[in-house]
Amino acid sequence: MPTTWYEAVVREIIPETPQVRRFRLAIPALEVFHFQAGQFITFDLPVGEKRLQRWRSYSIASPPDGSNVLELCIVRSPSGLGTRYFFEEVQVGTTLKFKGPEGTFVLPETLDHDVVMICTGTGIAPFRSMIADLHRRHWPCQCVHLIFGTRTENDILYRTELETLARQQPKFRYDVALSRQNDWHGHKGHVHPIYLNAYPQPLPSLQFYLCGWTNMIDQAVAHLFNDLHCRREQIHYELYG
Repeated sequence: MPTTWYEAVVREIIPETPQVRRFRLAIPALEVFHFQAGQFITFDLPVGEKRLQRWRSYSIASPPDGSNVLELCIVRSPSGLGTRYFFEEVQVGTTLKFKGPEGTFVLPETLDHDVVMICTGTGIAPFRSMIADLHRRHWPCQCVHLIFGTRTENDILYRTELETLARQQPKFRYDVALSRQNDWHGHKGHVHPIYLNAYPQPLPSLQFYLCGWTNMIDQAVAHLFNDLHCRREQIHYELYG
């Protein structure tokens, strides 16, 4: 089946942190953009001649809400051609070419078990989509525990939204670990001690979802296998490089 490409128009750009922006895009050709929470789209950006340079994939951070609007959460990388284009050239009204949705990093239809989501940086994007979708569907699931790691308080993504949800929704637990802020009153360091301390005994029904850079995921998978004795089918991940 041939690949279908769409045009998306940038409707809004929201500074989320000093180095992260949220981009809200509309797809004029569609009344509804159908996707599953956790999936991604791939852009063909005007940043080079070769496909390897031009094609850049980003997870959708908004839930499937029956509209033709979606949101991306993108961190600025000085060495990345794609993010440089988004931060230096993309404006409200810019038209972008993309294909998708793609990806199998999604929750099952029936959630009859607890879920632990572990992420760093903009790896939170697919989890924000999943959590917002669960909230929109009145939480048809067991408990969800989101563990987010970043450097400082200024780098916490979707902070107000997630803190509010954690106060209001008993099925949602939210922990943040900061690696470079000593005066932080929460967890200090990396994300790994949080789930290792929270789930010290093997739980056959527990499902772990990981999203972020390769080093974090490699370390988490090693901990889950060696320390928590998880089975392979309990671990799901999406790599960000």
